[in-house]
Amino acid sequence: MSTDNKTEESLNFVRQIIEDDINNNGYTAIKTRFPPEPNGYLHIGHAKSICLNFGISQLYKGATCNLRFDDTNPEKEDVEFENSIQADVKWLGFDWQDRLYHSSDYFETLYGFAQKLIREGKAYVCSLNLEEIRATRGTVKEAGKNSPDRERPFEESLSLLEDMKNGKFEDGTYTLRAKIDMAHPNMKMRDPLMYRIRKIAHHRTGNKWSIYPMYDWAHGLSDAIEGITHSICTLEFEVNRPLYDWFVNAVDIQKQKPKQIEFARLNLEYTVMSKRKLLQLVQENHVNGWDDPRMPTIAGMRRRGYTPKGIRNFCDMIGVSKVDSMITYDQFTYSVREDLNKVAQRVMAVLNPIKVIIDNYPDNQVEEFETENNPENDADGTRLVPFAKELYIEKNDFMEEPPKKFFRLGIGREVRFKGAYFITCQSVDKDEDGNITAIHCTYDPQSKGGNSPDGRKVKGTIHWVSAKHAINAEIRNYDHLFSTPNPSDESDGKNFLEKINKNSLQISSIAKLEPSLKDAKIGCNYQFMRNGYYCLDKDSSNEKLIFNSTIGLRDSWGKKKS
Repeated sequence: MSTDNKTEESLNFVRQIIEDDINNNGYTAIKTRFPPEPNGYLHIGHAKSICLNFGISQLYKGATCNLRFDDTNPEKEDVEFENSIQADVKWLGFDWQDRLYHSSDYFETLYGFAQKLIREGKAYVCSLNLEEIRATRGTVKEAGKNSPDRERPFEESLSLLEDMKNGKFEDGTYTLRAKIDMAHPNMKMRDPLMYRIRKIAHHRTGNKWSIYPMYDWAHGLSDAIEGITHSICTLEFEVNRPLYDWFVNAVDIQKQKPKQIEFARLNLEYTVMSKRKLLQLVQENHVNGWDDPRMPTIAGMRRRGYTPKGIRNFCDMIGVSKVDSMITYDQFTYSVREDLNKVAQRVMAVLNPIKVIIDNYPDNQVEEFETENNPENDADGTRLVPFAKELYIEKNDFMEEPPKKFFRLGIGREVRFKGAYFITCQSVDKDEDGNITAIHCTYDPQSKGGNSPDGRKVKGTIHWVSAKHAINAEIRNYDHLFSTPNPSDESDGKNFLEKINKNSLQISSIAKLEPSLKDAKIGCNYQFMRNGYYCLDKDSSNEKLIFNSTIGLRDSWGKKKS
């Protein structure tokens, strides 16, 4: 865990609770779980929960962490989402081993628990529809009204529940409610629903059930069944904790009862974290699927080139707090960039090319210069990069009439072509409209390797690609999907869709890359020298390479931090 002094206290409060339980409350084995509902793809906020729950299981001897799908709402859930979630958890570096569960595994057990509560006078079948239930629930200042079915004989409720399960009633006809207190100050405790009728097939149980458990009923009891010791969830569930405890105590499973602990969810600038909003973005084609590189989903971040270690380091850096806050995007990219700097191979790629012709270089000669793959890691070795008479450089590395502090190429100026030679510009070719079409230069043969034998120095070093050997590529440059830091804030009268950045994706097909990149692998990270970090996209083919921009080289947050 991070030891950032600014977040030391908040970082440690979850672990302090756990350690107190070990030292003072007889806890012998710590068991956590990550329990997503399979109704969408995971996002960066889920990554924080994954790192916290699985991370705790790695800190204590004998500790475990389950992966459990809370699959109690078949209308929105799908196997596609389960598969994506499993892939995301593994990609982040965690493994549940043989501890994969579903709430649907416990449907029979939960149904038996419901029958038990009915017999004990702690639950009843209610005939009020959802609108009537809301109308009788009361307000924060006023008590609710008892259902006319609250004192229904338990035998009748048991019979009705069985008929509900067997599909004898239409959706909305009845619900099963816990009998707690309609005057309770916490409105979650005012006879909450336990089951509702839904005549819809479940992706695991098929048409076996016509009723499905509510989240609050299934979640805590699933924790209890699995022997979870600490149920770590986000802060919005704090108000649900008394109900969580009430259900677990009412059923009285003969195991150590789980303890719910809440922490603040992750809010990241220029993103939305609501699954409903993310689903809307996908369904209305504002993005190109759940793994669009502009999405805050883990799948999208993986496709864009963010690394699992960078994301884990980010979750560690921001820590665990009890107070909601907005994390800057610079903080996130700082963590990713720190990792990319260590793992990304350095390559030469010219994104906006202009041709350079070295007039005094032999016409058919080709040299190969040995270049480090990654100066941060000697084990990555070297490669050979071809050099010839005609090359490409970036257009912004040349000015016909450069100002005094422009240290790149200009007429009469000498620069170093990285790892190759000193080059001096002599003249330019232009078309009839006055646009430069080629830059004519000469080279110093004695400066091979980019070093001058007479000790003269040049201030500019630029990258290049041999025109004869260059490969073409499409570059997809990404910016924030939203134009404002907090797109969910509607105080300006606009909804989040009105804040979509229309320039969040820019596509260019003119890039020229060094030939080693013809063997690039999907998902591998590269630093395009002086341009930024990129990765090969899954849309690529042998005929067309496509690279996604990950992040730039500049680290504004790191500079502020220091």
